[in-house]
Parts: sequence; C-alpha cells; structure tokens
Amino acid sequence: MSARRNRIVGLVCAGLFVSMIGAAYAAVPLYQLFCQVTGYGGTTQRAEAGSDVIIDREITVRLDGNVNPALNWSFKPEVKTVKLKMGETAQMVYLAKNTGNRKTTGTSVFNVTPNEAGVYFNKIQCFCFTEQALEAGETAEMSVVFFVDPEMAKDPNLTHVKEITLSYTFFPVEEPVKPVAVRTDDGSVAKDRL
Repeated sequence: MSARRNRIVGLVCAGLFVSMIGAAYAAVPLYQLFCQVTGYGGTTQRAEAGSDVIIDREITVRLDGNVNPALNWSFKPEVKTVKLKMGETAQMVYLAKNTGNRKTTGTSVFNVTPNEAGVYFNKIQCFCFTEQALEAGETAEMSVVFFVDPEMAKDPNLTHVKEITLSYTFFPVEEPVKPVAVRTDDGSVAKDRL
C-alpha cells in the first residue's frame, strides 16, 4: 500500500513540475497578449492605417528617449512634443548615434503613460523590438507613426488626460559568442575560421 501511495505522490509531483514549467514558458506570450488587448502597463495598440475619424479634442504627445548605460549611444526625439487632434496621424523622428568606438546593436522597448491611455494609442509604424546596428560614430533617423484613437474622448476615466508620454529605451543586443574552432565536413578541426 505504501509503495502505491509513494508512486501516486511521485506522479502528482512530476505532473505539478511539468505544469509549472509549461506555465513559465507560456507566461510571457500570455502576458504580452493580455497587455496588447487591454493596454495594461502602457502597451500601445497596432494599426494598419490611420483613423477615419478626427475630432476637435486636442492631445499633447510628449516624446522621450533613453539609453541603457551599457549601450554607448545617444538617443533623443527630434521634437519633444507635438499637439494633435485625436484621430490625426503624426510621424515623429528619433535620432540615434553610436558614440562608441565600434559597431554596436541595440533594440528598444517602449511604454505610454498614463498607462490607461495605452489602449487608445495606436502605432502604425515603429522601430521598437527591431535590432538596429550602428557603426562607430554613425547616426540614424528612426520614425514612429501613430494616432490617438478618438474613442478616448468618450472614456470617463480619461477626460482629465491632456498629455500622453511615449517613451523608448534602447538596450544593447548581446552579440553571439564566436567559437574559437569549428569541426569541418571531413571531421578535422579548423581554428579561427570565424
């Protein structure tokens, strides 16, 4: 009886372990989906085209650019604020410069504040989550195209919001480790081929 009970406990523990690993792998995509649907945490929406409706209510969009200290770049918006009507499409440019002495690659993440406005902030074109490589001293223009959904004007929780901040932060992309030797087709080892 004790051996059977031990097997059942072992199987339950193994099942919980496998379930926990599966939940860990599913957590990130499920969280991203949740944020995209709800705008939680300032996650913006994606749009294929601009809004068909433009209303008179104006909103100021403040642009912010940051760089992780591990990346030798400067990064800032060309213009710090833009005032537009809700539903109006805007194209803004950020300037990135590699201030280091070698080629580096970065990728950016973004958020919108106040967080509740994320569900109404629609990006048509964006450079976020895309690897950007810059040679030493190279400067690049990076565009973002967006609009604020006029439906925001109907949200009683956001009637006080007059300004939305779109903030980007660039982080370094880890470069892959290059092997010091590789095995060739004939089985021999070739060093420093990469």
